[in-house]
Amino acid sequence: MLRLRGVYVSPAGFGALALLAAACAGPGPAPQPAAWPAGELVDLSHPYDAQTIFWPTAEPFRLEKVAEGVTPLGYYYAANNLSLAEHGGTHLDAPVHFAEGRWTTDQIPLDRLMGEAVVVDVAAKCDADPDYQVTVEDLERWEAEHGAMPPDAILLVRTGYGRRWPDAAAYLGTAERGPAAVPKLHFPGIHPDAARWLVANRSVKAVGIDTASLDYGQSTRYETHQVLYARNIPGLENLASLDRLPPRGAQVIALPMKIGGGSGGPVRVVAILPVRRAPSP
Repeated sequence: MLRLRGVYVSPAGFGALALLAAACAGPGPAPQPAAWPAGELVDLSHPYDAQTIFWPTAEPFRLEKVAEGVTPLGYYYAANNLSLAEHGGTHLDAPVHFAEGRWTTDQIPLDRLMGEAVVVDVAAKCDADPDYQVTVEDLERWEAEHGAMPPDAILLVRTGYGRRWPDAAAYLGTAERGPAAVPKLHFPGIHPDAARWLVANRSVKAVGIDTASLDYGQSTRYETHQVLYARNIPGLENLASLDRLPPRGAQVIALPMKIGGGSGGPVRVVAILPVRRAPSP
């Protein structure tokens, strides 16, 4: 028993008094919502229109005008129908695209589609060799210059091919369409050995590139896709404006159309650039 100003109170009763006092004191300060990251927004997506580049065997983007104009009742109204293949333009590859039983588009957790960007720039090498493949040495060189990749980063590969959009011949290596065009594709990608190194040694949420495929144009087995997607690491392809991102520090958000059971789909990818701090006097 405890004595409180002449009154004996049991330990249980003392605890009840403490709870009552806390309740009478009223609620504490309301928790403050997390601040939206400050910094310039950069759109990493190409528009969907008549010039959008698709894989040679994929159905292109089509926009069918349903209505446009002033109605008989005097108000303006516009609406369209659209159709397109999942894998064209700036789009997401769900892991199931090359890995049976892995996530479909709608199953990818949202937190896997946002995170700190790591930008590996191999544009000079790709200018010299359209069939260049990013190597383990490229990734290790990036870390030697910028520090270890942060855990749960989104790795973005800048080949410089984004500036060739929407010239299909310059971007893909051929403007031809159909199955016969596929062997004529020439553009850079990520070597399967680099993909294996990533899954064995680093934790990345997603991998993106400013070409039509994570694998280079001459690939026939798409092994980089297989390696990454087997680990439920989604891909982002046909990215734009990677030259505006620093090697590290930007935040990336990639939100695809939520297609139930989809193997991919159109995605709007946005980067938030880090705020540059003024140097201390």
